[in-house]
Amino acid sequence: MNAPSGERPLLYRLGATCGRHPWRAIAVWLVLLAGLLAAARALDATYSNSVNLSGTQANTGFTLLQAHDQAAGGYSGQVAMKSGSGTLASHADQVNSSVASLAKLPHVLSASNPLAQGSTSQNSSAGQNNGSLSASGTIGYSTMQFDVQPADLGPSYVGQLDQAVAPMRAAGLQVEYGGGLDQLTRPKAKDLASELVGFAVALIVLLAIFGSVIGAVLPLVTALISVLAGISILGIFAASLTFGTASPTLAAMIGIGVGIDYAVFLTTRFRQQMMDGAEPAPAAGFCTSTSGRAVLFAASTVAVAMLGLYASGITFVGLLGLAAVFGVVTSAAGAITLVPAFLGLAGRRIDRLRVRRTPVAEAGSGGDGWHRYAALIGRQPWLFLVAGLALLCVIAIPLLSIQTGHVGDGADPASYTDKRAYDLITEGFGPGYNAPFTIVVNVGHDASGQAALASKLQSDLAAVPGVAKASPLSPTTDGALLTGTVIPATGPQDQATTGLFHTLVNTTLPQALQGTGFPGYVTGLQASQTQFDDIVTGQLPVIIGVVIAVAFLLIMTAFRSVTLALKAAVLNLFSIAAAYGVIVAVFQWGWGGSLLGVSQDVPIEAYVPMIMFAIVFGLSMDYEVFLLSRVKEAWDRSRDHQQAVAIGLESTGRVITCAALIMIAVFISFVTSTDVVIKQLSVGLAVSVLIDATIVRLLLVPAVMYLLGTASWWLPGWLGKVLPRLDIEGAQEPPAAGAAGEAVRAQPRTRSE
Repeated sequence: MNAPSGERPLLYRLGATCGRHPWRAIAVWLVLLAGLLAAARALDATYSNSVNLSGTQANTGFTLLQAHDQAAGGYSGQVAMKSGSGTLASHADQVNSSVASLAKLPHVLSASNPLAQGSTSQNSSAGQNNGSLSASGTIGYSTMQFDVQPADLGPSYVGQLDQAVAPMRAAGLQVEYGGGLDQLTRPKAKDLASELVGFAVALIVLLAIFGSVIGAVLPLVTALISVLAGISILGIFAASLTFGTASPTLAAMIGIGVGIDYAVFLTTRFRQQMMDGAEPAPAAGFCTSTSGRAVLFAASTVAVAMLGLYASGITFVGLLGLAAVFGVVTSAAGAITLVPAFLGLAGRRIDRLRVRRTPVAEAGSGGDGWHRYAALIGRQPWLFLVAGLALLCVIAIPLLSIQTGHVGDGADPASYTDKRAYDLITEGFGPGYNAPFTIVVNVGHDASGQAALASKLQSDLAAVPGVAKASPLSPTTDGALLTGTVIPATGPQDQATTGLFHTLVNTTLPQALQGTGFPGYVTGLQASQTQFDDIVTGQLPVIIGVVIAVAFLLIMTAFRSVTLALKAAVLNLFSIAAAYGVIVAVFQWGWGGSLLGVSQDVPIEAYVPMIMFAIVFGLSMDYEVFLLSRVKEAWDRSRDHQQAVAIGLESTGRVITCAALIMIAVFISFVTSTDVVIKQLSVGLAVSVLIDATIVRLLLVPAVMYLLGTASWWLPGWLGKVLPRLDIEGAQEPPAAGAAGEAVRAQPRTRSE
């Protein structure tokens, strides 16, 4: 006899209620989703990559410029131009007219004229030579200074730019926007194609493995509704918080992946209940109370890992983690409410539309292929352990040469105007003109010896290896600052440019200003990006430490084992190292990068390793929890460790493999994005899941547990008294089969192949 429903756990009652009244639960979700979508659309939030670097070298110099030279202290952008016939001077009227119009646009502080022949830039008080006309006279650029971040001006501002430069384009000149205008002018791709590809591949995988149309479509529908809710919540929060431009894509990527996985875990157990003859509503309650409980624990682990990004101390990075959390939380909520509702609605019809004769669920048997595989590992655990670790170490070799930095405009597709502007500047002046450094010296209104100091500084700066050009330093109108420009010999993505920045900051300026008492600073867009990269890279060990510590505590508490928690932490480090190795080989070494639409070898975006670590460590806990929960369930029942490991592997092997294939398909589909950073995350996450679900979860974990034996469950007595007790999948029995179900139960159990 079943216990009265009031005595059932809360999750059981929730799942059973949703399964018993599916249309009510679905209606609630649809109404909630409609409200969230409407609110997000009404707020029309924008996303920006602005980062607060207060206290840094670059920010201090920028603040001084803003205080003492408004025109020079704004946010910069570039308008590049090229004449196809004749020089730019032969189109002087059109160039002068366009530059004058650019200078009059809203929020523009100044716009330099490449034809000014050494005169001052329009509206500028700095009085320095432009040097913005190529030696051939065919290529030039206007540097615009804004009083706000150009990216914050909105897409409609591009129309005003187009109107201003219309005379040049009418004269046949090529005109492109670059520099700080890159985020403003990039196409607002929603990555919808990526999401559609991910869903299509996931459907094929589900149909191939589970063989049921309804069983395959159900996880996709619930994941879609859940992730739309998550992205809408992100849009609502983005109205008051500044999320990075990658945030919606990141939330969608993670939300779709875990949403389908969570639904698959519940659907698989439900389908086994249907095969065993249980009634739909109680079966939905049982699945929610068992697999649903594991889903909540796994989702909590992912969320905690993502929120751990705030430990970096960088709000921009922390908000990227928060964006992913929205997708995870709504996916988990959908798994324990929306999925049971659809399961109750489908009932025994879940396998009615089949694409294969024998649909599969989760149960294994002594003759099952997964059972034989588990026995094979049990006979040779050392062999599998050493082979698996050796393979991971080989894959991780490229990690030893990782170079982090900023993926600049030069790596964008040729369809982007900022890429074309980058190429024009490189062609006309050299790659370093895409990465200028602004030198700021605070002389404090001391006019004595300024000319001599400016001459010495220019000479010292020009003599630094790696400097292509150092402009004369000139005073601001109030005489408080000396400012000039240093052009590197290398491009913005080159490590030599980063090295030059550190040389200027740590050696050249201190030595040149020694004894004067005047502080010097290196600022500008390139300097700010370099310092951001340095800060992020320096904080990576902190993130790794925090995430590992949290994951260790969660696993130890959930499974009451120090050994299993330590094993999870160590093996996940091997897994993430291998994933890092792959993205270095693909993007930095260029192994297949062209196949992904990356036009040149690029560094690894500084925050990608940090984001990857948090996501991968969190997602790996999904498979860890589902595998170990079944092992522990068998261990608690039989106290036979060898048998427990084999049962855990054979009962979760197929569902973990299926879930991993789906998540890989979702992640890898995002390589169709034109954003190189999204491509790096896409490849990195797909490879991480592949490695974790195969080499780690289905090979190294059982091998280690076989070798440890009963020591796998070691927990000091004093610690056991302190730790709270968590029951990951619940201890209740499956619901009893009805009369019709007894006949089903009496039949031979369907076996997975």
